[in-house]
Amino acid sequence: MAEVDVQNLLLGETTCGTLLHQLQKIWDEVGESDEERDKMLLQIEQECLDVYKRKVDQATKSRSHLLQTLADANLELSTLLASLGEKSFVGIPEKTTGTIKEQLAAIAPALEQLWKQKDERIKEFSDVQSQIQKICGEIAGSGDRLGNQVVDESDLSLKKLDEFHDQLQELQKEKSDRLHKVLELVSTVHDLCAVLGIDFYSTVTEVHPSLNDAAGVESKSISNDTLARLAKTVVALKEDKKQRLQKLQELATQLTDLWNLMDTSEEEQGLFSHVTCNISASVDEVNVPGALALDLIEQAEVEVERLDQLKASRMKEIAFKRQGELEEIFARAHIEIDMQAAREKILALIDSGNVEPTELLADMDNQIIKAREEALSRKDILDKVEKWMSACEEESWLEDYNRDDNRYNASRGAHLNLKRAEKARILVNKIPALVDTLVAKTRAWEDDHGLTFMYDGVPLLAMLDEYALLRHDREEEKRRLKQEPVFGSRSSPARPVSSTKKVVGPRANGTPTRRLSLNQNGGRSVNKDGKREHTKPLGALNYAAISKEDAGSHISGTEPAPSTP
Repeated sequence: MAEVDVQNLLLGETTCGTLLHQLQKIWDEVGESDEERDKMLLQIEQECLDVYKRKVDQATKSRSHLLQTLADANLELSTLLASLGEKSFVGIPEKTTGTIKEQLAAIAPALEQLWKQKDERIKEFSDVQSQIQKICGEIAGSGDRLGNQVVDESDLSLKKLDEFHDQLQELQKEKSDRLHKVLELVSTVHDLCAVLGIDFYSTVTEVHPSLNDAAGVESKSISNDTLARLAKTVVALKEDKKQRLQKLQELATQLTDLWNLMDTSEEEQGLFSHVTCNISASVDEVNVPGALALDLIEQAEVEVERLDQLKASRMKEIAFKRQGELEEIFARAHIEIDMQAAREKILALIDSGNVEPTELLADMDNQIIKAREEALSRKDILDKVEKWMSACEEESWLEDYNRDDNRYNASRGAHLNLKRAEKARILVNKIPALVDTLVAKTRAWEDDHGLTFMYDGVPLLAMLDEYALLRHDREEEKRRLKQEPVFGSRSSPARPVSSTKKVVGPRANGTPTRRLSLNQNGGRSVNKDGKREHTKPLGALNYAAISKEDAGSHISGTEPAPSTP
């Protein structure tokens, strides 16, 4: 060993042996004790051991780092395969043998290839998601205000990509449907604007500038807001069309009525044929451009106003026509009026010139409206009066039938009379309840209106009171006749049985009876003290309610005195 150290020293190489040899020579020259020498040698050995340990630790750490890198590479490989939805990859080595560095070198190409494939897949996802986001933005109306698209790299499988493609196809279909709907609504707006004579371009531009024909089809807005505003515009235009058509039809009706009233020539009527042609048309049937333009409606209004002024020259004929309608309403409602006096007053008013023709007609129209309302308020009572009168007629017939000794003979028609008698008895039994109902309704009507309910000039309650008295007399007569045989009485020669008084109904020969046993001067109503008091009977309005004495006076709202029965 010493020889080797000497050789190394001669060769100029420094080793642990040469250094120890030099150290021993120095110790010899210095005279270090063996104890010191052993101590220093032990120190040297410990320092060498520490150096080895550090190197081993460093090697261990390097190996751990390589193992971690290999594990990370395998994990990255698994993650990439899972992210790409791949179960395996061609470039991955099947066997995991060799040194750590050899294993890393073997897996590196596969990782590089998968990273490249991942980048390409991310680009595909980004493209399809960008298209989806763009269409969603168009539907939402956000446009270019959309943010950057973030791709979820945890799932880059072809299955997920197919899902995005399916979503894109659905959105593209929805976009196509929305675009079709937008174009359809725009077309509807165009047609409505044409019929109404409204500027189409300004109308759709207010909804959205892209709806103008100058913009391309693909660039038209398809957002929810645009569709909603378009639909709202269509509804508004349709409502405007409906109102204009209604207005035009009213004007056309007025024109037709005025033409018929004044015998206007067909040539003059033809000037407004474009107005009257739609008099009975539905909203959907009016599609001619400009058919409902405002200027056309204004022209019709002007013509109606002109004819209204011209109508004054035929005032008498028109007024008497209104008066005839009024008289017919009163007749159906069984309200008695002085028709001759009313017509004389109309003539006096027209001849005097103290009333405007339009005011006179308007007043008569108001009378007709009020008369119809009054007739409607009386309808329920009048219907029951008719039932009562019919029942009373059947009661009278039944009384005659019961007095007929030959009613059960087998003569021709006897079975028909028998059936009628059976029905008449049922109907007669209902008369008291019908009368009570009629009285209650009549009193309620009089309380509501503050007037006496008159029937052809006779207070209805008076008629009902009289009927009740007559029916009571009849019942008393029947009881008397039943008691006479019991006590052995005989019929008085002055009042034979065959001449027994019949039940007198509310009308004889089809007209109400004029005999009143109560309230000869009118009907009765309840005052604040709960007592019945006389009230003024219902009369006709204005012209129908006038007497001959005031035929030359102005329009009056007073009512006539009740007719004397």
